[in-house]
Amino acid sequence: MGQRPAGLRGADGPGPRGRPHPAGRGRTRGGTGHCRGAGMSPLALQQQLLVQSLLSHPASTDREQAQRRLEPWLHPPAERGLMAYRAHGHALAERCLTAAYPVVTQLIGADALRAVARTLWHTDPPQAGDIGEWGHTLPDWLTGCAELRPLPYLSDLARVEWALHRAASAPDAQPDLSSLGRLAGEDGPTLRLRFAPGTALFGSPWPVADLIHHHQHGQPSLDALVARLQSPGHCHALVVREGWRCEVLELAPTEACFVAAVLAGAPLGDALERALGAAPCIDPPFDFSTWLLQAVQRGHITGVLP
Repeated sequence: MGQRPAGLRGADGPGPRGRPHPAGRGRTRGGTGHCRGAGMSPLALQQQLLVQSLLSHPASTDREQAQRRLEPWLHPPAERGLMAYRAHGHALAERCLTAAYPVVTQLIGADALRAVARTLWHTDPPQAGDIGEWGHTLPDWLTGCAELRPLPYLSDLARVEWALHRAASAPDAQPDLSSLGRLAGEDGPTLRLRFAPGTALFGSPWPVADLIHHHQHGQPSLDALVARLQSPGHCHALVVREGWRCEVLELAPTEACFVAAVLAGAPLGDALERALGAAPCIDPPFDFSTWLLQAVQRGHITGVLP
């Protein structure tokens, strides 16, 4: 844990196993492509070439062409400025991924994370003004990274960490606890529970919640965590926001079945049938009354919808 995978290099070097990085061919996603500048003012052309030079992968033809076409405007101070912009972009990418994926960073090490951040910055550059929204493609990137296959749980871990990152900026819940009284009425089974914004459920063969808890709080113990990682099964992680804190909880299978149905918009009666239907095969059985009390007290459930 924490070691840099062999062969994983920065964005300025070759890709895995010494092959040229795939971004070195063709068009960079989100880039400007082979811009000709037809009908553009000189200023607009310079701006487009500048963006292409900054965001295209260092080994790509887009970067090479943009750099060549910018040469007439690049006096020495401008070249230094361009290098500073590139360095700032790489540093920003690293900070963003480290903030959004702290446990992934601990597992692969800071050097590997730095290389991943630079690669992702060029292959999938930001598409929005809020840099906090960038980095959501890392889980898929990890799935396809050969050097990280010895850590097969990384992509699922990254998906849960991204959900935690996004839950932190989810809108504040507007609780309507008085509506919960309707659950005791005749139409109770037809009503739908409302989870707080940012709630998300993930299924994985890996104990993702335990991975996060171990790295953040030291529990479970390393021996217990390793034992679970050596025996993959059916694990369920629920991302929730409790006040200002975002948490990840591991759910029992019956509870996960119920929560999945509620999050999918199922009426309460249908969601309970799914959970109770799984109970003969899964222990422990689902206790809805206890679950609802705890969910309301912790702010997970904010009301009832028709």
